[in-house]
Amino acid sequence: MAELFSNVTNITWQQVVMWVIGGVLIYLAIKKDMEPTLLLPLGFGAILVNLPLSGAVTQIYDGAEEVGVIDVLFDAGIANELFPLLLFVGIGAMIDFGPLLSNPKLMIFGAAAQFGIFFTLSLASLLGFEMKDAASIAIIGAADGPTSIFVANFLGSQYIGAIMVAAYSYMALVPVVQPPVIKLLTTKKERLIRMPFRQQSVSKLTKILFPIIITAITGIVSPRSVALIGFLMFGNLVRECGVLDSLSETAQKVLANLVTLFLGITIATKMQAEMFLTPQTLMIIVLGLVAFVFDTAGGVLIAKLINLFLPKNKKLNPMIGAAGISAFPMSARVVHKMGLKEDPQNFLLMHSIGVNVSGQIASVIAGGLILNMLA
Repeated sequence: MAELFSNVTNITWQQVVMWVIGGVLIYLAIKKDMEPTLLLPLGFGAILVNLPLSGAVTQIYDGAEEVGVIDVLFDAGIANELFPLLLFVGIGAMIDFGPLLSNPKLMIFGAAAQFGIFFTLSLASLLGFEMKDAASIAIIGAADGPTSIFVANFLGSQYIGAIMVAAYSYMALVPVVQPPVIKLLTTKKERLIRMPFRQQSVSKLTKILFPIIITAITGIVSPRSVALIGFLMFGNLVRECGVLDSLSETAQKVLANLVTLFLGITIATKMQAEMFLTPQTLMIIVLGLVAFVFDTAGGVLIAKLINLFLPKNKKLNPMIGAAGISAFPMSARVVHKMGLKEDPQNFLLMHSIGVNVSGQIASVIAGGLILNMLA
């Protein structure tokens, strides 16, 4: 009987704290429906890897190393960036670039909304983080979990667990984080600006050529982002080609959900107490919020700047600039709902969706540019 409970003495208070954190993530996933496909496996994984002498992670028993299954998954799916790239295929298959292609000018907001990444990179570096860690933390502002994982792992950041938790938590909190920032930077008069949407047909050929051309251009400008943008655009090409409908549906549902499931429980290997419970983790959570706020602000302020040069009847509703972050389609919905709240007849959804999908592309390019600078 004593041997049965002998492992109890190996429990540390740090592990107990991680159990609580895991429980909170599970609660948010189930009760609050916040990114459940990611936060639930992440929360359960946090508990799993913080059990004393957990066989799920690599441990030393009697002087010999026993490899844990979660570490095997990490080496097979994250250390080589496979899981994030497969997830991008699913994301690409979900995205309709039609609203963007019918109004390409919206891409400027996708670019502007990446300001928070570079601001946070400088701030994190000033706070003492090594450049590779500062860059990995800054990518949280992309509001794109796979890009955050890809960059952090590629640069070998030791804080990948905290970065993962922050990136996906803030993605889930977009409806909470963005509205106060948008209201702070806009007046009621600006939020009431109507932007009539004129449906413009986009040919099938254009939709097929778009992912191919974007991949080629991005590959020349930002070679390090070729894998990211390539897999994203490949998924979109599968969607738009018209001859792979069953594969497109599989990529959107089965592939995306399955990879996300394994991604969450696998990344938990970096959430072991000794790695996660550090002052740096708290700083990363705060810096992630800074990145989100400044990304949102960048898009809104660029829209306000453009309005200075537009005639009165052509003004933009600056709220659409906030949708330039990559949290698709949550950010577009937030802007649309804010527009309806101010004016029940103000429909901003198609404009904000166009900005939102441009942000998806811009965030990948931003990640690639950072890799080009540091790798």
